[in-house]
Formats: sequence, structure tokens, C-alpha cells
Amino acid sequence: MSVQVRVNPGALARLLRLRNGPVERRLREKTRKVAGIAAREAPGSMGDYVDWDVVESRRGLQGVITCDHPAVRFVLDGTPPHLIRPRRRTYLRFQVGGRVVYTKLVRHPGTDANNFLERALRAGR
Repeated sequence: MSVQVRVNPGALARLLRLRNGPVERRLREKTRKVAGIAAREAPGSMGDYVDWDVVESRRGLQGVITCDHPAVRFVLDGTPPHLIRPRRRTYLRFQVGGRVVYTKLVRHPGTDANNFLERALRAGR
């Protein structure tokens, strides 16, 4: 007994690129999973700003995860030590140990980088 299989490359390529086809469904599933991990790993309320989509590009389908929180660059890259001064008022107002503090200057020690998007990508593999 012999079996001969012929593959039509054009039909196979169309199947793989088909909207809502098996490849896109799997990519959506993986992208959604990684975005969920990123939202959980993000500090504070930053996870609320994590979004995802599957887009078509010249290289084919791609899963894209974004975070459009205004401070995301500072979290991903970290910050050096810096001074914080009031912009609109004369004093800064914040709480320390339950007490309200007023001051004209804060010497912030900086923050370490927290690349939660990269960690999510590694964990989602």
C-alpha cells in the first residue's frame, strides 16, 4: 500500500493567513495570556492601562501588547535621583506615616527599572 500526499502551497498559505483561522486564534490566545500577566505584574493601577491586539503587518500576524499609562517609561527604564518642586503652588503636600507634610522641595532617591512587560513575555512562553 502506498500513500501520496500533495500539498498545495497557495492553499496552505491562505489557510494560515485566514482571518479567525487556527493561527490567528492561537496567537490571540497567547497574546491575551501575556497581556493578563503584564497587567498583574504592573505596579499600582498601571495594569488597568495594559491592552492587546493582533494586527497584520508585512511580516504576517503579530500580537501587540501596549501600556499607555503616562508614567510607563519611568517604570520600565527607572529614574535617577532627582529633585521634585511644586509647579502650580508654593508647597508640595503629601502624607508620611499618617502625617500631612508641606515642603518646597523633595530629594527623590530615584527608582529601579521594573520591566514588567518583558517579564510577562518570558512568563507567557
